[in-house]
Amino acid sequence: MSRRAPGGHDDSAPDLPRVLGSGHAIAIVVGTIIGSGIFLVPSEMMQAVGSSGLVYAAWIAGGLLSLFGAMTYAELSSMMPYAGGEYVYLRGAYGDRIGFLYMWTWFAVAKPASIASVTSGLARTLGIFAAFGWLDTVAIGGPLPVLWSQLFAIAVTWLITGLNYLGIRKAGDFQVVFTLLKGVLILVVAGFCFSSPLGSWANFATSLTHATGGIDGFMIALIATLWAYDGWNDLTMVAGEVKRPERNLPLALIGGLFIVGALFMATNAAIQYILPAAQIAASPRPAVAALRIVAGPAGAALVAAGMALSIFVTLNGTIMSGARIPFAAARDRLFFPQFATIHPRFQSPSTSLLVQALLSSVLLLLLGRFQQLFELAVFAEWLFYMLTATTVFIYRRRDPDAVRPYRVWGYPLLPAVFVLCSAAVLVSSFRGNLQGSLIGSGLILLGLPLYQWIRRRYQPPVASG
Repeated sequence: MSRRAPGGHDDSAPDLPRVLGSGHAIAIVVGTIIGSGIFLVPSEMMQAVGSSGLVYAAWIAGGLLSLFGAMTYAELSSMMPYAGGEYVYLRGAYGDRIGFLYMWTWFAVAKPASIASVTSGLARTLGIFAAFGWLDTVAIGGPLPVLWSQLFAIAVTWLITGLNYLGIRKAGDFQVVFTLLKGVLILVVAGFCFSSPLGSWANFATSLTHATGGIDGFMIALIATLWAYDGWNDLTMVAGEVKRPERNLPLALIGGLFIVGALFMATNAAIQYILPAAQIAASPRPAVAALRIVAGPAGAALVAAGMALSIFVTLNGTIMSGARIPFAAARDRLFFPQFATIHPRFQSPSTSLLVQALLSSVLLLLLGRFQQLFELAVFAEWLFYMLTATTVFIYRRRDPDAVRPYRVWGYPLLPAVFVLCSAAVLVSSFRGNLQGSLIGSGLILLGLPLYQWIRRRYQPPVASG
């Protein structure tokens, strides 16, 4: 007889080994969140709100909203510490159909598009260096030419996929070492700026007269911060491999966000100490511009190297987490059974990792259409963030006596605030990109006929959807 946990998880099925400690878990949160966003979004935020004070208000609002989400997820993950994260919570609360649609969206669009975004961003960042100028040249000619940057991005995708194929412990150790290095580089950049005689506290009082302003401007800035903070939920996808999950998952989710918030605020302050509002708004890479003033071309190269390192570590966390979602669904007999394969030697979800890399490679070869796909992924993310957060209310009501090692502080207010704000972000995103959002909705619904076919063929043991 199968043993089932509150989320519908089958405890008797083969599982991935729990080998990640608290350091690994924190590094997954911090390393996955901090990509290139902090180095880029200050420009967009200043264009939107026009003043240092409102930029910081947006950073604080985005950080608090992300924290409320992380606290909600901390309760869910410590209660159901299984591979798949959001898939597990949604399936347990709303049934197989919603769980499958979440898996389908992440498997078919969101994760491959995210990986393609990260790797192509790495290629563009390295293109700043003269030694990587060849990345912008054509590798394969013809009616649909392929650039070296595309091939480079594909190679990096397979390199990090290979690292994860060799086992999550190796990938986790990589995440710890390079996340620490990333944090040190960010602090070095901030230190250079604040120690420079070329900076001035007066820059914090400058403003941009032609900023968007108003509620619309603040929402643009807020969404930019939420993009920068994005990725905190990835840890829940590898929850089945975290040791002492009842302690380490809440610690990493909440503690990791505090670390990220401190690094983000320090970086933004360092940029504003060197550059007035108008220069921040005019620069596509404000951190690079600030370090060029402080330390010349060497300073700009340091920031570019920091951006490349940040992107590299984010890629590892993204590939690591994405592969666990179809693995979890396949183990529940809600997807092709091959995806539930655990490598006998490396104890990794090998098939899931390889297919994820293949889909990402296809997207990278179709780079011209990639940006649209990434926008669809962003739309899907907030839809499922909102739905996942609502499950905490369902589990509290339906399973009041279930073991909850961590209970979200401020319940039910803070989870409700996160749900309402997620809905507002979703509506704003939908209105701002109506065509893309409708296409995204269509892609999600395309999973319905596949769900019916999978359900008939593999007959999942519990068909609650």
